[in-house]
Amino acid sequence: MILITGGLGYVGSHFALEYLQDQDSSVVIVDDLSLGHREVLDALPVDRVHFYEGRVGDDRLLAKILETHGQKLQAVVHFAARAYVGESQVEPFLYFDRNVIETLKLLQAVVEAGIKRFVFSSTCSTFGNPQYTPLDEKHPQKPINTYGSSKLMLEEALRALALSRSLKFVMLRYFNAAGADFGCRIGESHEPETHLIPLAIQAALGKRDRLSVYGNDYDTPDGTCIRDYIHVQDLAQAHVKALNMLGQNDFSGDLEASNNLGLAVNLGTSTGSSIMQVMAAIQKVSGRPVPHVFEPRRPGDPGVLVADNSKARDVLSWSPQYNLEQIIESAYRWEANRSF
Repeated sequence: MILITGGLGYVGSHFALEYLQDQDSSVVIVDDLSLGHREVLDALPVDRVHFYEGRVGDDRLLAKILETHGQKLQAVVHFAARAYVGESQVEPFLYFDRNVIETLKLLQAVVEAGIKRFVFSSTCSTFGNPQYTPLDEKHPQKPINTYGSSKLMLEEALRALALSRSLKFVMLRYFNAAGADFGCRIGESHEPETHLIPLAIQAALGKRDRLSVYGNDYDTPDGTCIRDYIHVQDLAQAHVKALNMLGQNDFSGDLEASNNLGLAVNLGTSTGSSIMQVMAAIQKVSGRPVPHVFEPRRPGDPGVLVADNSKARDVLSWSPQYNLEQIIESAYRWEANRSF
């Protein structure tokens, strides 16, 4: 049995679905439903899911979960977080509270309960402006927003706990998560929506007037930003592989310098796509153009942000299975028929 925090959110829900399809096990899910959706539970096997509504920093809730399930819990997969870059700059203390302080409470509770395996949902935002691309795990970490800083703080906390409490961890740094479950059971549903692919699809479907494209004068082939879009099911599978690695007695590989108990891995496709390429792919899949307007650049947006995923391939034996067109096919099907 594992504990999944934020398990009804975007990436967490796809992981829960993937894990329960892959493993003959049950899960405990904690989600406060501020960003997640109760409807996700309808897509999961009800007899193998124990759901608790609440925040991961709630001491009483954690105590109840650990008292009820602690003897069976073997690992934690931690997704729960605030994840809007713009919001993090406006409300930095909200991000310190939810992302850092509450996660430290979670870590204290699970470590004291004897749970020694922890998979952490981190982000490429810990790197800040790229000094080179593609970005490997050795790239300097100099975040330029509070969201990235909050995630880096927790990466350091995990390294410290590996040294002091022998916690085994894998930190997975996502690039641009996109797409949806191919069975259209769950998908991306944010309020507000800030991600390019759902915004562009909504514009193509007429759900919004147009897509705002911030900058068309970057030093890229078509002038628009290039990003590394990775299917959310590929991310989910990487988490399953990380859990399997943590469960091995001979946990090894290209480890962090934390008693050889921790690992940081970038998750992307190592292939970049520009905004114009994304819009062209949406038109190809849907037969509908994406109405758009060019706006001035946003401060802090690098022209190119692409992952080097060679470490994930080598250490986790993981590789992405879906390309941009498949990502958009799944996202378009979800957006056109979404249930929540």
